[in-house]
Parts: sequence; C-alpha cells; structure tokens
Amino acid sequence: MLLQKEHIRLFFIHFSVWALFYGFFLFPFFFELRQIPLDLPIRLVLTIILFYANYFLLVPRFLLNKNLSLYIATCLALIITAGLVINFGFSPEPKDFPDFARPDNIRDNHFIRQLFTMLNLSTPIFISALLRVYVEWRKNEDLRKKVENEKVSSELQFLKTQLNPHFLFNSLNAIYSLSVKSSPNTSEAIISLSELMRYMLYEADKDKVKLGKEMEYIKNYVQLQRLRLSDSVNVKLKISGEERGKEIPPLLFISFIENAFKYGTDYKGKTYVNINLLIEERTIRLCVENKIGAHRKQSKNSGVGLENIKNRLRLLYPNSHDLQISDDGKTYKVELTLNL
Repeated sequence: MLLQKEHIRLFFIHFSVWALFYGFFLFPFFFELRQIPLDLPIRLVLTIILFYANYFLLVPRFLLNKNLSLYIATCLALIITAGLVINFGFSPEPKDFPDFARPDNIRDNHFIRQLFTMLNLSTPIFISALLRVYVEWRKNEDLRKKVENEKVSSELQFLKTQLNPHFLFNSLNAIYSLSVKSSPNTSEAIISLSELMRYMLYEADKDKVKLGKEMEYIKNYVQLQRLRLSDSVNVKLKISGEERGKEIPPLLFISFIENAFKYGTDYKGKTYVNINLLIEERTIRLCVENKIGAHRKQSKNSGVGLENIKNRLRLLYPNSHDLQISDDGKTYKVELTLNL
C-alpha cells in the first residue's frame, strides 16, 4: 500500500515537471496565436523518450555496471537516430528557428543542423544520467547507514548480554561470601540483588533509561557491596546535580564501579572506593577511584567488563565522550565525561 502511494506520488511529480516543461515551450505560441512548428511536438516527445530510456534502461544496465564505452555508444546512437528523425522527417520553416540558428544560413549544411539537434537532444540524456546516479547514490547511502545502524545495535545488544552474566556472577559471589559468614545482612543483600535484577530485566534492554533510575541502580549496587564488606567505612558515593529530564543508555557506569570494588581491597581487608557523579546541564562527569590491593592479580577475564564499556562508549558516544584512566600502581582512577 505504501509502495503504491509512493509510485502515485512520483507519477504526479514527473507529470507536473513535464507539464511545466511543455508549457514553457508552448506558451509563447498560444499567447501570440502563432502556429506550432511541425518539429516542436516531436522534439518534446523524443525528449521524454530519451530521458526515461536513459533513466530506466541505459544507466542501470550499462553505466552503473561500469560499462562506460557501451553506454556512450548506445547514447550516441539514440541521439543520432532521434536527430535524423527530426531533421529529415520534418522540415521546419526558417521562421521557426531562433535567430542564431536560422536554416537560411545553414540550409545546405545538414551536418551542422544534425549537430545542433544532437546537442539539444543530449540534454535529457545528461540530466537523466545525473538524476539516476544521484538516486542510486542516495539509495546506497541509506542502505549503508541502515546496515551500519543494525550492526551497532546488534553489537550493543551483544555487549549488554555479555555484561549481565558477568555482573550477576560477581553479585552472587558477594552474597555467597555473606552466607558463608552467616551474616545477618544476607537477606538484605538478596533483596538488593533482586532490585538490581529487576532493573536489568525490565530496563536494561531499552536504548535509553531515565537518569534517575540508573542512579538508583548504582545506589543499590553500592549498598550490596557495603553489606558484603567487612570494612566499608572508606566506601563513598556522592551524586550531585539534577537528574530529572535526562536519559542515558543503561548500565553505562556499572563496569567502572564494579571494577573498583573488585580491586579496591588492600591486604588488610579494607576497601577504598570513592565514587563521584556530577550531573550538569549538558554533561555527566563520573570519577571512580580505588586503592589497588597488593594481593590482587589480574586474571585473563578481569578486563571483560571494562572492554565492554569502552566499546559501548565508542559506539554510543563516538565524538562526545572523554575517558581517562590512570594507574600508578597504588591508585586506580577513572574519569569519564559524557556530553548529553
């Protein structure tokens, strides 16, 4: 149905353009009550034939298939044939020509007449070729963007599905450590995890979520970590700024925060994690800082979450984010600025 409407719309557009084109040439004759030259109607008809023959047949079959020599030869053959039909099938009177091309000057020079006619007939060929090449370029460009967007979307979906099990694995480990210690905070930790999972099930599959919900998710995660830690005095979370009216992609900050808790415990069991989120009118600034525990060693899977978030930032904010990561061996610091 939509395709049929599009065809009807294009038909009326083409009809209107040709009506204006015909009117431009025929109006002086009707206005001045002059007789229409015998060759003028055939010129206009041949112009339309050459235009659409080139647009629908020659350009797609030869030019777009990079057969330039055959395309040029076919166009020249059509133009010459059309010129012969006009010049030898009709005999316009001298008064029907413009002053600079009156046949009383070139009556016996059929070659110049044919050349003049061919130049006129090459115009619809040239215009239709440019138009068809432009249409094909736009079509290919739209297709390229569509494929690129689908690729980005599928890659982001893959990254999120990879992130969720990674996060769940670490959270279950945290609750397991509480249960081993028979901590009274185990039940509260399970409730916190259920809230986190609720968010991941019902919100994380969206392209964007309200910033307030994402902040609540981070608060619940930090609370879960505090419950499992034996010493959480130095775990600090500060969120400042106005959240309302702002949206961001879900699970954008959690990998940095999760990584800080994973490696922010020293050899005495104390955890040093400092998280600052500053929400401004057009930017969000995240700073996550943690002490590096001496007994912590990088495993081959330890960078999964960070690589995911780097890829997501590259795809979602290609030219509108700044990520700075510093590691002096004692302190690990992440500074991220997003331009909304």
